[in-house]
Amino acid sequence: MQGAHFALALVLALSPLVMSGPALADKAPVWISFGFNVAIEGYDPVAYFTYSRPDQGSDQFRLSYQGPEYCSASSTNRDAFKANQARFAPQFGGYCARTVSQGYTAGVDPNAWAIVGGRLDLNHNKDIQSIWY
Repeated sequence: MQGAHFALALVLALSPLVMSGPALADKAPVWISFGFNVAIEGYDPVAYFTYSRPDQGSDQFRLSYQGPEYCSASSTNRDAFKANQARFAPQFGGYCARTVSQGYTAGVDPNAWAIVGGRLDLNHNKDIQSIWY
């Protein structure tokens, strides 16, 4: 019985790191890397659309949107994001699309992505991505 209590305590202690619900009812939370205020681990949200691949953004071209900062690879991409943030920002606050569909949230791997309905979907990892799409 002692082992079961330890397992339960461990699950409860770690669950906020893996899954969490919305922090605010009136504003969708945005997933950021632990300890940083940067969305998509610093990848350029516009690059997924224009280059059809993830591209690391630069601190030189940062722009805030719904709390965290998004990094762009160029001033052109930063300006495109600024002009249409709702289009380029990832769906579901940047949380894993599949886990959100299951009623909880999880962080993402910027390399596990798809453009769905003209919007950027991110997934927790490539395994989840292969199941989801």
